[in-house]
Amino acid sequence: MSEKQSAWKSPWVRGWLGLLVVFVCANMVMIYLAVTKNPSLVVEDYYERGQDYEQNMLKRRAARPDWEMRVRPPKRTEVGQPALFGFEVKDAAGAPVTPDDVVFYAYRPSGAEHDFSAPMRAVRAGYYEADIAFPLLGVWDILISVKNGEQELNAPYRLSAGVN
Repeated sequence: MSEKQSAWKSPWVRGWLGLLVVFVCANMVMIYLAVTKNPSLVVEDYYERGQDYEQNMLKRRAARPDWEMRVRPPKRTEVGQPALFGFEVKDAAGAPVTPDDVVFYAYRPSGAEHDFSAPMRAVRAGYYEADIAFPLLGVWDILISVKNGEQELNAPYRLSAGVN
């Protein structure tokens, strides 16, 4: 007859118990770090700063012109090859707008060392173009900034350079 074997000697029970111990220890370490380390994300006057931010946003929205802005990207963007980007800006009635300055900004989400900008040239009233060559393969965040006097409006766009 076989003797009754203890469940604690089974490798499956020991493995699950080991995983449970590792999980509990990792959570205890994360809780300890969350309590003892200050991320410096909390400020003393958070309520007043929030109200001030809301007031500033309401002022910006009230002063913002009702423009329609559209980024016109090329069909395909290859790395290292210039591609023609277009940008169109119209007022609420659909008439072309001629702002003071239009600038193309490209930001790399994975690192700021390859970010760049380029001025866009006016082709006709309300339409601007720039030849842009991306230095690296991957995702880029595009921001076209339109300045008109003291106001600055932005049109965002995201693309993948060199990816089908």
